[in-house]
This record gives sequence, structure tokens and C-alpha cells, in this order.
Amino acid sequence: MAEVITVEDPADPRLHDYTGLTDVELRRRREPAEGLFIAEGEKVIRRALQAGYGMRSMLLSAKWVDALSDVIDAADTPVYVVTPALAEQVTGYHVHRGALASMRREPLPEAGELLRTARRVAVMESVNDHTNIGAIFRSAAALGMDAVLLSPDCADPLYRRSVKVSMGAVFSVPYARLDDWPRDLDAVREAGFRLLALTPDARATTMDEAAPHRLDRVALMLGAEGSGLTARALRAADTWVRIPMAHGVDSLNVGAAAAVAFYAVTAGRPQA
Repeated sequence: MAEVITVEDPADPRLHDYTGLTDVELRRRREPAEGLFIAEGEKVIRRALQAGYGMRSMLLSAKWVDALSDVIDAADTPVYVVTPALAEQVTGYHVHRGALASMRREPLPEAGELLRTARRVAVMESVNDHTNIGAIFRSAAALGMDAVLLSPDCADPLYRRSVKVSMGAVFSVPYARLDDWPRDLDAVREAGFRLLALTPDARATTMDEAAPHRLDRVALMLGAEGSGLTARALRAADTWVRIPMAHGVDSLNVGAAAAVAFYAVTAGRPQA
């Protein structure tokens, strides 16, 4: 059973994992270097544990001690109980869900390892907004994508905001980094995948015409909000595909576009 400790000093070094959570640049450097990520909210904490991530500690307001009593009973890590005001001092924002957990990161798999068994893969280039990363992972999990591959400059799926927006779906879909971008796309193709680049370009084939759900192996490439896929990524693709637009709308945001495209890629495929 975890040790439950009331903390009254925001400078207590035991709360180090939770300091400055709103400083994005600091947390992007610190969390991978220190091998941790932050899960926020009861559901996300439970999903992280169910996915096999180890817990370093928890930071709770008093009302969450009973709600998470089973987690506390099963844990062997400290649980720090603080007032909402102190939690805000430590983290830098009002923790309205009242429950945070510092979790241990696991080593990422190699892309080749994921590609051996996957059939439907999302490939993201320069998607550096944490909200978009979280939304895309949630759609990938819900619509049956097998894996996600990230270019080196994509945002961290385990950053607190990404995890929160995904509602823990980042724990459900395996992902890996492609370190040599876009050259590593050749390895995706060599693994038997057809590379489909999602773009609003009028020269692209419509999703209905491309019929990606009929292809044996598909890697759907998505670019950053606004700029989309780079010219290098588009050149590396086998086929450009687009979602037809109406009423003068030129494109969807990347989160919405991903959901529509994932459905097109997986439609008719038996779900596990």
C-alpha cells in the first residue's frame, strides 16, 4: 500500500515531478530526460496503469483519496495530499480534476517492430501542437489504426496536454519515431505499405476513388495544422489523397481530417 503524506510546503523537493507544469518548453526537456510523464484525472491515471506504465507518485487533493483508494492500496509509491491552492502553486495552474500522477516512461519500440504486424498506420509530420496530437491519437484508437509513426519534430504524445485530450488513448496505440525524415519513409514502403499523403490539393485523388480500405497495407501521412505536409513528404508519397469539401470550405483542421481519413482507411475492416 502506498504511503499517504500530507504536504504543506510548495517548495517540498518531493513534489519536484509536478513543478511548473505550464512551462511547455521546460517540461518537453525535463520529462523525457527524467523518464517521466504526467497523467491528469482519475480516468487517465487508471488507463495509464492498465496500459502497464509504472507510477512514481501521485499528487491528490483530499477528496480524491477515497475515489482512488484501490489505486493507493495497490501502489508502492508515495501519495502526496495537498490543498487545491498548494497544488496550483506547485503546478502553475488550477488542477480542477484534483488528481495527478507521475508515471514512468517506457522505451519506444523501433518503427520496424511496429510495421511487422500493422496494416493501418498513421504517419505524422511536424504535428507539434499537443492538442492535435492528443485528438489524432484518440481517433486512431477509436477507429482501429494499428500504429502511429512520428517525424522527429512532432510533439510528445505523453506530454500532459496530449494525454488529457486523448483521454488516455495515447496508451492504446503503439507509436515510434522516424529519426531520419523523410528518408525513413522508404522503410515503411519496403515493409509493404502504400504511402497515402493527405492533402487538400485539387490534384489529389478523392478518398472514395483511392479506396484505401481495400489496400492490404496503408500508411496515411498527415501534416501540421495550416501548412500541411511539406513538399519533401509529398514527393515521398505513392499517392496524394483528399477529402472532398463543400460550401467553399478549403480544408478541415488536422484533428478532424485525421478522423475522417482514418474511417476511410479502416471502413469495413473487422475490429479487434
